[in-house]
Amino acid sequence: MEESNRLIITVLGHDRVGIIYSISGILANTNVNILDISQTILQGFFTMVMVVDFTGATVGLDELKQLLDQKGQELGLQITVQHEDIFRYMHRI
Repeated sequence: MEESNRLIITVLGHDRVGIIYSISGILANTNVNILDISQTILQGFFTMVMVVDFTGATVGLDELKQLLDQKGQELGLQITVQHEDIFRYMHRI
């Protein structure tokens, strides 16, 4: 079975200006393509789930995670990155 090159990125934290801009900027700079995005604000908490294509990335997965983690710390956000296959396995019914 072919391994998926799609990742699931989740973001959670207090709402503030520039969250989507900051995260999408990192993805654009590393050539990671956003395939789908859903975001909402629940009583002041920002939540976002992105499905991205990692195929043409100019960095490895560990480096991408590190870049997003650094940005998350800077903005006070919890950002997680998982392979789609792992995400599906962990959230199966």
